[in-house]
Amino acid sequence: MRHAGGFPIGPGMRFDARRERFTPAANDRKRGPMQTFQQDCIALALQQHARGRISRRGLMRALAALGALGAGGDAFAQAEKQLVMVNWGGLANQGFGDFYGAPFAAETPGVKVLQDSTGPSTGRIRSMVESGRVTWDLCDSSASGANLLGKLGLAAKVDYSIVDRSNVIGPGFALDHGAAPYSFSSVLVYDSAKFPTPPTSWADFWDTKRFPGTRLLRRDATCVLEAAMMSMGTAPGALYPINMQAGIKRVLELRRNLVFWTNGSESEQLMRTGEAVMGQIWHTRASVLEKESKGRLKFIWNQGVLQPGIFVIPKGNPGGALAQRLLASMLAKPEPQVGLLGLLGNGPTNPKAAALVPAELKRFNPTDPANATQQVVIDGGWWGENYQAVNQEFLDAVTG
Repeated sequence: MRHAGGFPIGPGMRFDARRERFTPAANDRKRGPMQTFQQDCIALALQQHARGRISRRGLMRALAALGALGAGGDAFAQAEKQLVMVNWGGLANQGFGDFYGAPFAAETPGVKVLQDSTGPSTGRIRSMVESGRVTWDLCDSSASGANLLGKLGLAAKVDYSIVDRSNVIGPGFALDHGAAPYSFSSVLVYDSAKFPTPPTSWADFWDTKRFPGTRLLRRDATCVLEAAMMSMGTAPGALYPINMQAGIKRVLELRRNLVFWTNGSESEQLMRTGEAVMGQIWHTRASVLEKESKGRLKFIWNQGVLQPGIFVIPKGNPGGALAQRLLASMLAKPEPQVGLLGLLGNGPTNPKAAALVPAELKRFNPTDPANATQQVVIDGGWWGENYQAVNQEFLDAVTG
């Protein structure tokens, strides 16, 4: 039963959650053997820390009060050797666990890497850091998310004395506050049964006379505005800074022939059922559609928007420098990245990985040299500075 100022943890003691320390329970006169009691307190403190009910600082205070630091510091060391990676669910839990977490744990004795699939939104990361109760060590984010979290002081800087920059394909994949062990792309997908002459660019996507039918775009400004600007002839190298007003105006030209998707499965279904005949969706979903339809639903790499799958380390994460080492491991080994491509379709980012990709997967690999050269890499720095304002104006325009 919880007390007003905390909760009981054993004979004669309780943990004060507000002050994050152990205090005597005045009404409890029964005392068991001190050693057993102390071990029980230590076990409970570690459990509450793992559940996020005690901050790292509170755990240290508790263990110090129990004499579990110093000569008895193994208890705290044990808590420190558990790393939590956070993803967005689905097969990512298996993929990141098998190809990133397991190899690191195998080569780092005493370290356990856990997967959490509750979704590491920037809002949840911010809440954890600002409350001082961080329970996550490494989070699947984005280039814009990493830049925003870094700007707000909510993400740790990547320690590039531990993480090797040369293990990624380009500067956009190794940022100040995050680095990318995988990649993905937003591409043009179309129903080849509807178009004997296939579309080859975003200009074709906007040409509803030559290519009639309903278009599909994500209900988000990211990548949509890039496509809109390229459809008007803006060169990929001149996209940034994006002319927001011109891009939004261009999207509104499709209003009568446009539906929006909000998640990956929805984008698949809208193309699968024929509700849309052409769309901009993630290459992972487009790959599924192409294989499933035996090539009727196709996609092109030309003018795709290539994006780094950035992992960030929340400031004050429990694992400390171990999280930097885990990130370094994720970037350093090309073989697990190729395994992730086979399972999830996410592209490798290690320069050595391309040569290891099986021939049958090259078509679906966004970072294969033949595919990557046709695309533009998203400017995560620009989006990190402008996403909130630009996306809100975009949403107001397309839903108004």
